[in-house]
Amino acid sequence: MAVDAQAGQLPRADLRVLVCEKLADAGVEFLRQSVTVDDGTAWTKDELADKIGDYDGIVVRSATKVTAELIERGTRLKVIGRAGTGVDNVDVGAATRRGIVVCNAPESNSLSAAEHTIALILAQARNVAQAHGRLVEGAWERSKFGGIEVTGKTLGVVGLGRIGRLVAERAKGLRMNVVAYDPFIAEARYKELGIERCETLDDLYVQSDFVTLHMPATPETRGMINAEAIAKMKPGARVINVARGDLLDAQALADAVVSGHLAGAAVDVFPEEPATESPLFGVPGIVVTPHLGASTVEAQDRAGVDVAGQVVAALTGGVVTTAVNIPAVSAEGMEAMRPFIPLARQLGQLQCALAGGQVSPLEVIIEGALADHGTRLLTSAALVGSLCGHTAEPPNLVNAPHLAEERGIKVMETTTRQERDYTNRVTLRTGDVSISGTTIGTTSRTRLVSAFDQDIEIELAPHIGIFRYLDVPGMIGRVGSILGAAGVNIASMAVSRSRAEGLAVMAVTVDSPVSKDVADQIKAIDGFENVWFVELSLE
Repeated sequence: MAVDAQAGQLPRADLRVLVCEKLADAGVEFLRQSVTVDDGTAWTKDELADKIGDYDGIVVRSATKVTAELIERGTRLKVIGRAGTGVDNVDVGAATRRGIVVCNAPESNSLSAAEHTIALILAQARNVAQAHGRLVEGAWERSKFGGIEVTGKTLGVVGLGRIGRLVAERAKGLRMNVVAYDPFIAEARYKELGIERCETLDDLYVQSDFVTLHMPATPETRGMINAEAIAKMKPGARVINVARGDLLDAQALADAVVSGHLAGAAVDVFPEEPATESPLFGVPGIVVTPHLGASTVEAQDRAGVDVAGQVVAALTGGVVTTAVNIPAVSAEGMEAMRPFIPLARQLGQLQCALAGGQVSPLEVIIEGALADHGTRLLTSAALVGSLCGHTAEPPNLVNAPHLAEERGIKVMETTTRQERDYTNRVTLRTGDVSISGTTIGTTSRTRLVSAFDQDIEIELAPHIGIFRYLDVPGMIGRVGSILGAAGVNIASMAVSRSRAEGLAVMAVTVDSPVSKDVADQIKAIDGFENVWFVELSLE
């Protein structure tokens, strides 16, 4: 868990978090160190809807449905925390449109879920559940429940994410042959894991003695294990599902076991939970468990503490590393990028002003060591600046890409590890309008280093003016005279000129806002092409 919160600080009474479902005591205590926590575990759906508007954050597990309607009522909501891996019970799209961070605890139950998968594989191989049931009923049927060894059998892993990899590693420890299908995993990763890559699902089905599912529930994956898929599986194979209930067609799976095409199945998850009815129930050869994948003491403790840390970070300006609706950045990457987030936002504000509000297409160029961490987070920050004051919904790192897409703003992203004058440099370009910036000093002060492809260095400040004008004597003095007559004090000034075009760029920072009348006086000077005064947010 990566948390950026100050240890030992007093809880903020102005920040309220609602815990909607049972959370590990350690997680609740972590929250209480920083925010006010209320217990909503006994609330009805209607009570939650009535009171959600009083909270800055909520924490749920899997039972509470955070719908678009509930999110709309949560007028103060800034973060939704899911104490577990999936966020199927949260309307992430609605939260994103509202600028609400949705975060989870993706690593908390991985080990427990992987171990439960292995447990179900072994239970299937040795008919553990069936033999137990008959024995406690008084029947000693040793010959009926003979099983198979897993050593030398082939395990087909569908999805090589965190849990899928853990399952594969443990299966190899049992001397199973492991094959996998995951089109989003590079070939080199398969080789590192010592796993055979299947080009298609069909390739996996025809050779696997056990097929285990570790995929998210998406429009593409829902119902993927249907009658057609099952028919392609090796006769006598077994299906294991500890991922999502709607990945498979329960009736088709039950029919395949009853017909003998499949030797068995083990299922821990169901489309609707709690589940008290299913075609899988009561079928000999099928083992079912009530969503026990994450039900270990260790997993529950980790989930509670992990999601609490993320919620606190989201509310106090810390690093949220598990957000599902903002670009994922490692703790190391966030540390490197943190000073450049306000820079990108300020450049976005400035770029929007210089381009007259027409920022599409927007090119974001990252140069230097920052390129190792991608562009998405800084692009989002730049969009926040570009959209600031232009949307009904205040833009933030969560909803800015969505707001930009709604407005047809096209974004291009470019990175280069090569350094040019500065260790790191962020450039925004729209048509012939371009500006670049970097950070300097131990306090990471934001600095403009280029405008209109001309080098010009000046520290960014709340009140900044940019001028393009004909490079002739007396221009600087005339600007100073007009500002001085208006009672506006110049804090700093920088000038750059292009001999090729005969145009110069001037940047000034001033101590107070500049009125439109004063700006028009400067623009009226013969030779001035453009004049912009911009109010920047440096927070």
